[in-house]
Amino acid sequence: MWERSQAIRIPGTIFLSAFLLFQVQPMMGRYVLPWFGGGPAVWTNCLLFFQALLLGGYAYAHWLGARPSLRIQASVHIALLAASLLFLPILPRADVWKPASSTDPSGHILLLLTATVGAPYLLLSSTGPLLQRWFALSEPRKSPWRLYALSNFGSFLALFSYPFVLEPYLRLHTQAWIWSALYAAFAALCGWTAWSLRNTTLAAPAPAPDSEPEPRPTLWIVLFWLGLAMCGSTLLLATTNQISQEIAVVPFLWVAPLSIYLLTFILAFEHPRWYRRALFAVAAGVFGPAACAVQVAAVGLNARVQLGIYLLALFIVCMVCHGELARSRPSPRYLTAFYLAIATGGALGGVFVALIAPNVFTEFNEYPIGLAAACLLGFVGWLRTGALKQWTSHNFAVRVPLMALLIGGLTSVVAMVTNNAADIASSRNFYGILRVRETIDSNGALRQLTHGTIRHGFQYLRGEKTAWPTTYYGPHSGAGIVLSALEKPGRRVAVIGLGTGTMAAWGRPGDTFRFYEINPAVEGIANTWFTFLKNSKARTEVVLGDARVQMERELAAGQSHDFDVIAVDAFSSDAIPLHLLTAECGDIYRERLVPGGLLLLHISNRLLNLEPVGRGLARHLGWKAVTFESGDEIDTGESAATWVLVTNNSEFLLQPGMAQEVSWTGKNRAPITWTDDFASLWHVLKF
Repeated sequence: MWERSQAIRIPGTIFLSAFLLFQVQPMMGRYVLPWFGGGPAVWTNCLLFFQALLLGGYAYAHWLGARPSLRIQASVHIALLAASLLFLPILPRADVWKPASSTDPSGHILLLLTATVGAPYLLLSSTGPLLQRWFALSEPRKSPWRLYALSNFGSFLALFSYPFVLEPYLRLHTQAWIWSALYAAFAALCGWTAWSLRNTTLAAPAPAPDSEPEPRPTLWIVLFWLGLAMCGSTLLLATTNQISQEIAVVPFLWVAPLSIYLLTFILAFEHPRWYRRALFAVAAGVFGPAACAVQVAAVGLNARVQLGIYLLALFIVCMVCHGELARSRPSPRYLTAFYLAIATGGALGGVFVALIAPNVFTEFNEYPIGLAAACLLGFVGWLRTGALKQWTSHNFAVRVPLMALLIGGLTSVVAMVTNNAADIASSRNFYGILRVRETIDSNGALRQLTHGTIRHGFQYLRGEKTAWPTTYYGPHSGAGIVLSALEKPGRRVAVIGLGTGTMAAWGRPGDTFRFYEINPAVEGIANTWFTFLKNSKARTEVVLGDARVQMERELAAGQSHDFDVIAVDAFSSDAIPLHLLTAECGDIYRERLVPGGLLLLHISNRLLNLEPVGRGLARHLGWKAVTFESGDEIDTGESAATWVLVTNNSEFLLQPGMAQEVSWTGKNRAPITWTDDFASLWHVLKF
């Protein structure tokens, strides 16, 4: 009976720990996103933290597993489990952790997560390797490796359930309380398991019959493990960056690459049949270069095509990395050292993508570097098993996969070297990559700014056309129509999102246009490469920092009801900062607008229908909402745009000319009110 109970408790504890381990990741990411600008790098830094704590947990498991008896190990672990309960519930406080400046917040994010969820996460991450070691030592005739697959399955289930089961239906505060209660249950179950094992006599893993004991892994094999794990982690984070910047930085999109990453671990370690070496080698040689080509040509590709190729490439190349890891795993006696090497490689990949790459590269070079390194390490894995002799003996079953891996690695390097050579200026920091290019259209030469694959404004370079408000802000756009119709002298206009500063072209003498911009590099580009700000007839101001945070501070300092118009035009590539569209943020807008003021929301998006969110915000404020749809206007340099105007100024909406331009909303989906505690993209996807 005891053995049967133990056979249930150990897998059950491992499964629950893995489930909680990966359920808390998107949850904490959702908490901190609004406080740090909502960009893709916020989630990348969160992943770095979780990988670093995973390494810490594996190191702790390795250290604890080396103690001389299970009684000592169990006592230490039970004590730490009890201490970790002091961190519950995991509810970070905005008044304590919101940043005070627009500088790189990476360190601030890591400190916040450490103080909030550090101890529980460390112990959760140590559970898998520690209990597998206890299982291997107490049951030396049974293999512990399938427990690793079970652990990854629990993680996979947690990630898959979050955006479909928890996020769309439960408020963030409720999610945190449920997770905290489940963690308390885990601590009790894990403590019970440790207590029941404390008197177990440890037996050394039995060697296979008629075989020599397996030697300790060499330095080269440990470096091989580190390299493979680092490549997989690098590709996970780099792929997440690529897809997040094009849509939105939310759990719904984080889950896809992270789930694929875990799925490859499950398949590789569940059974050797899943990793068909030759098949995945050839596929890596094809899809690695294809993914690099998509990265370079993304502006001209459908977002769904990009997403499909990125995710397929991630699956294939991670299968190569994790399949080679599974093939090179050591004897169970070195189990915790093996897991420690994997965790170290994962953390190194996180450091490379989150901290090193943004400060070293001006492009997303970490992505092709990860692809190239994975293909070349896959090539090394073949060579370790004597493939070179088979290659030289004209064995095409070996030669073709090896050549595919070499081609995949080399073409990825070439893609990195040749990427975006047409830029006349570029800048990369925590908030992403900005590029300035010059081109020509039917109206003449122009200079444009892009963030990711989205154009964030352009300016003609000759004559009076330099003063034209172009792209999404032209005379046919919602922004142009509203600003043209607002005849009030000395208008005060707040614009959230600077871009090239095109909105300043609508300025009149006596006006004040205040731009809120979170990315300090944008201000430098707008003033250096474009002249909208300096040539505006209005007085222009730029306030650096997250617009919501800055507006709150100004409100606390007594600046209220001081804007006639607030235009929300903040995008990270095509990703939307959700915290600027919530009811709580709407309350801030209302306090900053004069009576009868106008709130403009730019909701153009390729994959999301944000019009119901605009109406939901209007419903929360008790105001009316109207939409402006404008198409491409080649003669005036305008791009198709959708704006929502939210106001309680009925007279303004009934002005002659305005009535012909607006269409009353409410015909399609029901209004959706987002809050800081509840916001889901599932309900606004364009199917």
